[in-house]
This record gives sequence, structure tokens and C-alpha cells, in this order.
Amino acid sequence: MKFETLHGDMVAAMKARDKARKTVLSTLIADVKKAAIDAGTREDISEELVDRVILKSVKTAKEQLDSCPDDRAELKAEYQYNYDVICEYAPKMMSEEEIRGYLAENFADLLASKNKGQIMKAVMPALKGKADGKAISSVVAELCK
Repeated sequence: MKFETLHGDMVAAMKARDKARKTVLSTLIADVKKAAIDAGTREDISEELVDRVILKSVKTAKEQLDSCPDDRAELKAEYQYNYDVICEYAPKMMSEEEIRGYLAENFADLLASKNKGQIMKAVMPALKGKADGKAISSVVAELCK
């Protein structure tokens, strides 16, 4: 996801007077800017950085939604809306079949060792932001049997 796309969508939400969407997008933009400053790339914000921040925001929004009590329907609806908007911008994650294929293609020599720790150590940096860590771990555990 390009930072400019995110910013353009926020401007469009402002013009459409969609306050709730604008609030979610402006929070995402602020998080991306903060991460860029922390990384020292304030002027040139990479797509990888934006995707990483969006994935972290998806996780946070999901935790908020899950921890919200059922008797607070209005708050739960707000959290659900925030989660839905953030998910629109989240990068598509690899499925377990895609992960299995990627591992067989790129890490066949490591898979032969059946050492889950070594495999995870090599695979996680390669698939960071492209696949869920739990999905990767389950596929690796299955392949190590």
C-alpha cells in the first residue's frame, strides 16, 4: 500500500464528510508517519513500512473487538467499523497452500533437516508481512513430522 493512496483516501473521506472513515484513516496515517520517523525514513516512506503498520493496526483492532463486552453494542459497532476499514487496506496474506509451496520451492534443503527452529529462523524474515506467523508455524510443524 502506498502512503499517497492512504492519504488520498483520507482526503476523499473528508470531502465526502465521512467523519468515521476519516478518523480511522488519519489514525493510520499518524501511525505510519510515527513509524517512518522512528525508522529514519521520514521523507521516503516505503510500501513495506506502510504494510507493516497496517498489519499491526489490524491486530490491535481485532484485539479491541474481541475484548469488547457484548453489552456495549455501540462501542462494539465502532470497533467493528474500525476493523473493517483497516482490513480494506491490509495486504493480502498467503494461504497455507501458498506457504507450503513457497517453502518447498525456496527452503527444500532446510525442510530436509526437520529442525523446526532452524527452518523458522530462515523462513520468518522471508515471509514477514506476507503471511501470518501462526500459519507459517503450523505449516512448518506439519512438514517436520
